[in-house]
Amino acid sequence: MNEDPRATIAAAPMRTLQIVVVALCIALNALDGFDVLAISFAAPGIAQEWGVDKATLGIVLSMELLGMAAGSVLIGNMADRIGRRPTILACLVVMALGMFAATRADGVTALSVVRFLTGIGIGGMLSSTSAMVAEFSNDKRRGLNVALNIAGYSTGAILGGLLASRLLAETGDWRSVFMLGAIASAAMIPLAFLFLPESIESLIARRPAGALDRVNRTLVRIGHAPVEALPPPPAQALKPSIATLFGSGFARITILLTVAYFAQILFFYYIQKWVPKIVVDMGFDASQAGGVLVAANVGNLAGAVLIGLASQRFALRPLVAGAMLAGFVAIALFGMAGADLTRLSITVAIAAFFINAGVVGMYPLLAQAYPAALRASGTGFVIGIGRGGSALGPVVAGALFASGGSLLLVSLVMGLGGLLAAAMILLLPRETSANIG
Repeated sequence: MNEDPRATIAAAPMRTLQIVVVALCIALNALDGFDVLAISFAAPGIAQEWGVDKATLGIVLSMELLGMAAGSVLIGNMADRIGRRPTILACLVVMALGMFAATRADGVTALSVVRFLTGIGIGGMLSSTSAMVAEFSNDKRRGLNVALNIAGYSTGAILGGLLASRLLAETGDWRSVFMLGAIASAAMIPLAFLFLPESIESLIARRPAGALDRVNRTLVRIGHAPVEALPPPPAQALKPSIATLFGSGFARITILLTVAYFAQILFFYYIQKWVPKIVVDMGFDASQAGGVLVAANVGNLAGAVLIGLASQRFALRPLVAGAMLAGFVAIALFGMAGADLTRLSITVAIAAFFINAGVVGMYPLLAQAYPAALRASGTGFVIGIGRGGSALGPVVAGALFASGGSLLLVSLVMGLGGLLAAAMILLLPRETSANIG
């Protein structure tokens, strides 16, 4: 057969191997969700044991986010150059080692360095799995699968948060949270090695030695007939580089998506990083604060799943922009909740629902905006530079709290990120958003 294997996968129903690949990527993002939030669950214990003030704690909370920014840009580009599979495996090893090293940290500086290095692996994992899921999905399910992949982050935060809260209640030792993450990350390495093949689209775009044989082996594993030859390369090959992302046809999309992601993720990580400390400062203990953060991640998960389902029926751009605007209104309700666990949990869940729907809704758009040769690079650049917002968010919020800002004032200031993000989404070229529906 000479049919393009990419067209075959796009048109055919999802087969078992494709479902396994998507499920594994979701599980890897679940690890990301727990690994990123481990420092949030541990933050009250760290502050108490080491006498860390809020401003310093904000910097510690941001270190793995800075690492994620670097990892998304650098390792996303590497995934386009050497392939998705080896990149994912390398990131997984870095995550496991980093979580274990956090249990041995003896001060703020050491923990900050370890969290930065762990963040590099997490950031590279996110951009690589996003590309992998898009490339193993058919046209009908691509938007949903990409959204579910990102929803894996919230799933990991919820399940890991429940376990972390129990560990903290039983042991009182914040290091146990990182040990849990190290064990879970290490357990995923053999599964990823055995069941994640290289992306067919990546092989066709890169054309390494033996590419045809590798494409055919994967096609047979999926349940499709092998092909006699690879599809012809494009007349003008796209080099995976930052210069290409800002070249003709991609510059406007890259700029708008990067600004939107930066602003929205700044808003998102205000909740993810500061909720436990906010609740503890109201007089509740660390396990109760962890419960409120779990409620937020239930909202995150619900928002991610709903916008993924909606993307199969409705235009994504107005859905995403609307969710971002609603998140601004919802965060004001959280700011007025007061010292009541029920109200805090409900309002933070509502706010997280809309805020994360805005974040997750951008990923199907990213998958459509860039071709396979640039998909991990484009996704990695947008979320990598955008992750600067995730690193800046906790620092800005910490400075506002330290200067005497009320919960409502700080929440509204951080919520301005959602308004800016919505504006950027509405300014996207119509031909880009028209492909998402």
